[in-house]
Amino acid sequence: MKGRILIVDDDQDVLYTARLILKEHFTSVDTISNPADIIPILNKEHFDVVLLDMNFVQGATSGKEGLDLLEKILKAKPNTKIIMNTAYGDIDLAVTAMKNGAIDFLVKPWEKEKLISTVSAICKLSQSEQEVSHLKSKQKELLKDTNNHYVEIVSKAQSMEPILETIEKVANTDADVLLLGENGTGKEIVARDIHRRSSRAQEAFIKVDLGSITETLFESELFGHKKGAFTDAKEDRPGRFEIATGGTLFLDEIGNLTMPLQAKLLSALQNRQITRVGASEPVPVDIRLICATNKPIYSMVDEGEFRQDLLYRMNTVELRLPPLRQRQEDISLLTDHFLKAYASKYQKGSLRMQNGVLKKLESYRWPGNIRELQHAVERAVIMSDGKELKSADFLLTPKKTTSAPSSSLKIEDREKEAIEHALESCHGNLTKAAVELGWGRSTLYRKMKKYGL
Repeated sequence: MKGRILIVDDDQDVLYTARLILKEHFTSVDTISNPADIIPILNKEHFDVVLLDMNFVQGATSGKEGLDLLEKILKAKPNTKIIMNTAYGDIDLAVTAMKNGAIDFLVKPWEKEKLISTVSAICKLSQSEQEVSHLKSKQKELLKDTNNHYVEIVSKAQSMEPILETIEKVANTDADVLLLGENGTGKEIVARDIHRRSSRAQEAFIKVDLGSITETLFESELFGHKKGAFTDAKEDRPGRFEIATGGTLFLDEIGNLTMPLQAKLLSALQNRQITRVGASEPVPVDIRLICATNKPIYSMVDEGEFRQDLLYRMNTVELRLPPLRQRQEDISLLTDHFLKAYASKYQKGSLRMQNGVLKKLESYRWPGNIRELQHAVERAVIMSDGKELKSADFLLTPKKTTSAPSSSLKIEDREKEAIEHALESCHGNLTKAAVELGWGRSTLYRKMKKYGL
């Protein structure tokens, strides 16, 4: 196997024999007879295992020299895997060496198989720890890079003040958070901001789009599977819950789950443990849960489409993000933010907007919210030829003109018109629109769904 072994002993016969046995099994086996040479060599080269004698003075049996050298090595190279080697099978000495940081203990003369199996096991352990350390370092660098490109929450709107205050309060807790709001209002950005401000910031942020996972793959994707659990399960695979352990799990489009899948998710959240498909042993998970949906979740509960116990489980803290039309003062701020970002990305220099363009943007209702504004600015930057963005550079969906009242006497047509009028006059505020119509909020949600509004 690949591995570098260092043997330290003052007995040349021991060095020769150990090297003869081990060189057939490892890529590199070095030997040292003078213990004073070990620290300089370890400072220059890496070894997976060090086989260290305990006595270097003629007739010595106390093991003091070996224990002193063990302490020096671990002080200089704390992660070194050291097997102590002595001709005296003193169990107390073995216990002392292990307490002081040795990984194992061999008694000379060793059996050949025992020597090989012990060194092999410790070599594999050493390499596994190195791999884990490398992956952790890589993850930290990736997280650092992610944070450098972090998309911040840009807002000065009054309607966002309570949202920002709540984020400040809950971010550094493990409270589960439910994010509600229309498509494009920035729910994922808020989720990432909560994670970035939390004590879990150096761990993984795992996003799962539940709307894109089929019912048959749900358990495998979220809980993982064992090899052979189904036709395509060619190897063991962890699910998103396990991967997110220690960090944050963001379940987007939670309102898309069917009732059977809701029950499976509820069980995992209640017990904070999952069972891989094809396995029998549960696996504990340590996650901070953030869920999001653009659906009328409370209305869905009233209509039996969403489990009330699951809703209560995932919304220790609830944040309802306002649509962009209720954040008028943020349109200029966000436009400027996106303009600078995309001008830099596409190397367009210092672009600015002509007079009157901002007024056009502020008068538009932005049905796609911040995401629509972001894409509109990006397109305008790409298509621009000069130093200024013109009104024509922004292709916005024409605002629906309010037509004259329908001549239809059908109740459904009149009801739809009343809802549209209420939504328009209340600037999309569903609570106010429901009051104006004399309905409860859940009734308004149900009617909007019925008429495709």
